[in-house]
Amino acid sequence: MSTASDPAAPAGQSGPRLGRPRISDRRRRTTQLEIAHEAVRLFMAKGVASTSAEEIANAAGMSTRTLWRYFSSKEQCVQPLLTAGIDGLVGRLRECLSDGSPSDLLREGALVAFATAGELDSLRGLVRLTRTEPGLRAVWLQGHDEAVREITHMLADRSGQSPDSLPVLVQGMVLNAALTAAVEHWAWADQEELSIDQAIRDALHLAACALPDLEC
Repeated sequence: MSTASDPAAPAGQSGPRLGRPRISDRRRRTTQLEIAHEAVRLFMAKGVASTSAEEIANAAGMSTRTLWRYFSSKEQCVQPLLTAGIDGLVGRLRECLSDGSPSDLLREGALVAFATAGELDSLRGLVRLTRTEPGLRAVWLQGHDEAVREITHMLADRSGQSPDSLPVLVQGMVLNAALTAAVEHWAWADQEELSIDQAIRDALHLAACALPDLEC
């Protein structure tokens, strides 16, 4: 007879909780994010071309060989900072879609909190760099391309349509484009005049008219 406990666990102790990342996985993500912050700091100070992988590794307190265990190129070092924000948005989108339609989400501007406060300065600098650094731009767009696939599958599950159907593809791309535009607009705006939350709300509201189930 099976039980909820891990068979290999000592008597009287439960096994590991399912669905939660292992400590090593969490530590790996933490290390990757630390590397990302150091990479952004160096890229902003020196530019991508003038920054070496060795400098990023030294700033992160590791050898270059160890750095390559986490990333395949110096440009890829910034990916965790970008994907952390994108993953947060996709997670909030999943929660919001469980309670309403895509147009409700856009009308109410329900998505907030793109990143934690400590990440915003690095994120702003990084997004600004994507305008002039092709390698970083590629990483930024790759993250959003992956987000489109997640968003369309969420919309498809909710509507019962195929993720490859035209309505689902259009809605997914509209949502993703609105979020991308919001973050890029925020990155170049006056910090005192526009918060990232407000930029996202404004972009979602403007995108509402592009969805077929909302009358403009």
